[in-house]
Amino acid sequence: MANRIKQLREEYNMTQVRLSIELEVSQETISAYESGKHYPSVAALLRLSEIFHASCDYILGLSDIRFPYKMSDLSAEEYQLLIKWNSLDARKKELLSAYIDGLTAI
Repeated sequence: MANRIKQLREEYNMTQVRLSIELEVSQETISAYESGKHYPSVAALLRLSEIFHASCDYILGLSDIRFPYKMSDLSAEEYQLLIKWNSLDARKKELLSAYIDGLTAI
């Protein structure tokens, strides 16, 4: 689990301080989660799932399926797009959304 939280945080270009603000815990608590010294509460785990768009099972290391979507509901191309989307920071998501809006307006 520790590596998953750090991995997700880094994918989202998020500092420990920023994540601590999102979870309303100290930076030291985030560090403890990432080092495996402490586990997040159920409320914190659910919030991590929302922030990182990943299942609780994935965050806990119980599953290698990251997204809470059923694979059967998505094509392989859609799944790959979701992976790429979730790796973008907020500004890049905004730019990509604007680009897609431009393409679909045609």
